[in-house]
Amino acid sequence: MSPQIRMINDIAVQFQHQAPDAAAAAIAEHIRAFWDPRMRAELMRRVDSEPEMLDPIALAAARLLTTG
Repeated sequence: MSPQIRMINDIAVQFQHQAPDAAAAAIAEHIRAFWDPRMRAELMRRVDSEPEMLDPIALAAARLLTTG
């Protein structure tokens, strides 16, 4: 498992208490604010190649990164 997938899944655990849409939005905002562009690019490569490795909320967050 890549470090980016491990990290986004770990972040998703912290947001399990929120509604899925709110959690995904918060995770996407965290990634935009704190991950450098290389980390985000690697995450997106992994999302494309192995989406099954992501927690469902983490996957929703990653997809928000591509839509704005």
